This record gives sequence, structure tokens and C-alpha cells, in this order.
Amino acid sequence: MSDRFEDQFRPIVEVVLLAAEGPVAVDELVALAATESDMSTQELRDAVRRVIAELATECEGRGVQLREVASGFRYQVREEYARWVARFLGERPARYSRALLETLALIAYRQPITRGEIEDVRGVGVSTSIMRTLHEREWIRVLAHRDVPGRPALYGVTRKFLDDFGLKSIEELPALDPIRDVQPADLFPAGDLGAKNGSGTQALGPGPAGGREDRSAGAERAEDGSPEGESEAAGE
Repeated sequence: MSDRFEDQFRPIVEVVLLAAEGPVAVDELVALAATESDMSTQELRDAVRRVIAELATECEGRGVQLREVASGFRYQVREEYARWVARFLGERPARYSRALLETLALIAYRQPITRGEIEDVRGVGVSTSIMRTLHEREWIRVLAHRDVPGRPALYGVTRKFLDDFGLKSIEELPALDPIRDVQPADLFPAGDLGAKNGSGTQALGPGPAGGREDRSAGAERAEDGSPEGESEAAGE
């Protein structure tokens, strides 16, 4: 791709990233560029990477950044300004019980893992509501079934989990040794959760974008249905 073509394609990449509802993969941009160029796939891929790098550099010092996650690239609000976006949109933090965060952490760090193994580590049953919430958020999936009586499901995290937590791969999770005394909520801080891209920027608020929480009198409840702050999952 010539420099001239890159200059022409650059604003196209920008508007596509802004308009997309989620992260955009390099190959998707390459396929788009191929409709207007006879360059080789590798040349187009290199050119797209250069364009993305230039757009990311232009974001330095601004309230938005161009960031790569597991599914591709996206524009998103910088974390330090997320609270302002959340305040403007009237959003409240999504609240997850400690039991849910512990379960998610075990799946992320020890995948593939069975529900029984999670319960063995935690010393308490994993409630159906927790597993349902993690499935509904599309943060976990069944990878396979262990070849033992009962064929228990082996769970792992999804690409959406990586996207929502701002990770390119599972290797970007914090190393376990330095965080042995850290609470589960610190491993998965609210911020990237459920961010949306429909308005052109990745609105990183303190909870899922668009997920307003109606608070009534009395104790608040976590997203998995358990009272906020509950540390143990109820057995089934």
C-alpha cells in the first residue's frame, strides 16, 4: 500500500473503529482495505498496523485511547476519566459478590477447571446463580468434559472476558506470586466491565455501560443475586 493510499485509508480506519459496536480485528480492516487495493495481504496488514499506531499516538494526552484487546482494537475512555462518563450517563457501579469474584478468579487462573474443583479450593459450594451470572456475562464457557464418571464440565474464560477486562491474552493477568494477599475485587477491578462501543468511544465506567442499577430501600444486592459483600456462595 502506498503512502498515499495509507493517508486515504487512515480516516476510514478511524471512523470504522468509532462506529463499531466492539473491538475490530486487524484482519477485518485488511479485508476492508483489500476492496480498494491490489496490494498483498501482508502488505495491507503492515499498512493497517502502521495506521493504527499513528492513530494511537494521536490519542496521547487526550481523554480517549486506542487500545488493543483480545478481539482487536477499540477506542475507549481513559480510566482516569471513567467516573465522569459514568456520572454523565447516570450509571452506578456493578456490584459483584466476593463469591462470584473468587469463582471467576479460579476459572481464569486455573482453567480448565471443574465446578467441583472450584468448590474444593473455596471450601464451599458454588451457587447456580453465580455460574448463571458468569455465563450470562459471557465471561466463562465450557471447554470440554473431563473423562471421568459424570463427565463434569471443564470451564475456562472467554474472549469477551478478555475484552471486558482490557486484556489481549490470558498471559496478561497479574502474576499470582505478588498478589497472594490481594482481594479478588482487586484482581478484577471495576472499570472495563461490559463496556459498550455504540457511541463511538469505549465508555469505561465503574460498571457495565448501560447497566443502571435501581437502588431501593434496604440492603443492596450483588449482580449474582446475593447480598452485597457476601463472601460465601450458598449451596444449591
